[in-house]
Amino acid sequence: METVVNSGQFRNPPGTTREEWNKWNKLSFNEMDGTFCIQQWIQQCIFADFRDVDLILDCPSGVDEGVWKYEHLRQFCSDLNGLAVLLQDECTPETCNQMTATDQWIFLCAAHKNPKECSAIDYTRHTLDGAAALLNSNRYFPSRITIKESSIAKIGSVCRRIYRIFSHAYFHHRALFDLFEEETFLCKRFTKFVLKYQLMANDNLIVPIS
Repeated sequence: METVVNSGQFRNPPGTTREEWNKWNKLSFNEMDGTFCIQQWIQQCIFADFRDVDLILDCPSGVDEGVWKYEHLRQFCSDLNGLAVLLQDECTPETCNQMTATDQWIFLCAAHKNPKECSAIDYTRHTLDGAAALLNSNRYFPSRITIKESSIAKIGSVCRRIYRIFSHAYFHHRALFDLFEEETFLCKRFTKFVLKYQLMANDNLIVPIS
């Protein structure tokens, strides 16, 4: 069965088998058009080889850097839901009643009117929900073609919060973290992303990557 490209987005038609799922015909970036072409390109690179982090993060010529960072952050938040699902049976309010990585810091959840302590799994859910709401906000991101400079500044704060999900998983649920990372290279890709675009200080990146 042949997969379909429609309006700049890949989709799997009804009846697609597991073996054929996401097996789209590769296109060059110049062959992609429409509002979602950058998202489409990023996803194609990931599906082609998620280990090739440098290729995935290589911004095509002519693409606005702010839009490139925005689309990657959307993809990171989407992919991080997979880690959240993996954690939920082991990371409970009883086992992890605070959002921590090392013993040095307790992270407060910014999803509340006044930031407060949440269990790690609630912090994870609130952070991903909050990031999705912000990135879909017509106030801050009304277009996926151009991004206002004032809105780009919010990308860094989202990155800092979602990185804590990686760090908690690494230091408190190492086996699950390693399993997820082996299948996605997501933390490695995220770390290289925030370093490349100076969205986080190197001292705050406490999860070692090869």
